[in-house]
Amino acid sequence: MHGLKRTGWTVFFGMLPALLIYTGIALVPIGMSLYYSFFSWDGLSPMRHVGLHNYISTLTDGVFWKGVGNNLFMLATGIFGQLPIGLFFALLLNRSLKGIKVYRSMLFLPVVISAVIVSIIWGMVFKIESGMLNGLLGLIGLESWQQDWLGSPKLGMLSVSITYIWQNYGFFMVIFLAALQNIPQEMREAALMDGASGWKHFWYVTLPMLKDTIWVTLIFAISNSFRVFDLIYVMTAGGPAHNTEVMTIYMYNNAFQNMNFGYGSAVSMLILLFSLIAIYAAKLITQRNR
Repeated sequence: MHGLKRTGWTVFFGMLPALLIYTGIALVPIGMSLYYSFFSWDGLSPMRHVGLHNYISTLTDGVFWKGVGNNLFMLATGIFGQLPIGLFFALLLNRSLKGIKVYRSMLFLPVVISAVIVSIIWGMVFKIESGMLNGLLGLIGLESWQQDWLGSPKLGMLSVSITYIWQNYGFFMVIFLAALQNIPQEMREAALMDGASGWKHFWYVTLPMLKDTIWVTLIFAISNSFRVFDLIYVMTAGGPAHNTEVMTIYMYNNAFQNMNFGYGSAVSMLILLFSLIAIYAAKLITQRNR
């Protein structure tokens, strides 16, 4: 009994530094944002209590709901774009090949590049006049397909989402690769002896063993999609006409451009709420399929 208590205190004190850091950089700011969301405040003049006015104004603003729609588009991009591509490359790299470490490093490289640099690179690709994509289309005789990819109301979010996929798929690739390497070799050999090879091996052996990992990557994909900011802000700043604006950019514009920190805090709390709802919905769906 005394040994268990001593172990419990050891674990507690071992986790205490991380808990304090998490409280300082996450829980305290969330509490402050919740408090400020009930006030009208420009950062200089005295705060004025407005109750739920900031939330009502946000929820009745069409621009905000356009940002919600764009966030849902980014959410779909993460789930149906980054996760399958990450899993695909993880399956390819989960083998003994000459130079495999080089291939892994190359595919993971976009993750470690600054989002600003990634935005500038892909901005040059999608640029209307001297962009690489329009140049390639002109080179192969498809001048009619050339257009302003980032400025198009229909293709702006798609162009941004391609950049978003390229930047983050390597993160999920590493997670899936670690999970694949933890699958017991005996299980692989037994499945092969039973005739489960190729697609059958993946569907009936590999995929069931990855269910917990898929759930973790799903949470990351959801949280990342609601936190995306710098990538879109550098590429389009939310334009044109709010067509690529997401909730974080909407929050930034109101809090720091319009100097309305109370309103921006209300938007941040709504972002947190929508993220939790999306994660809970994903949990219900995955539990139902287990």
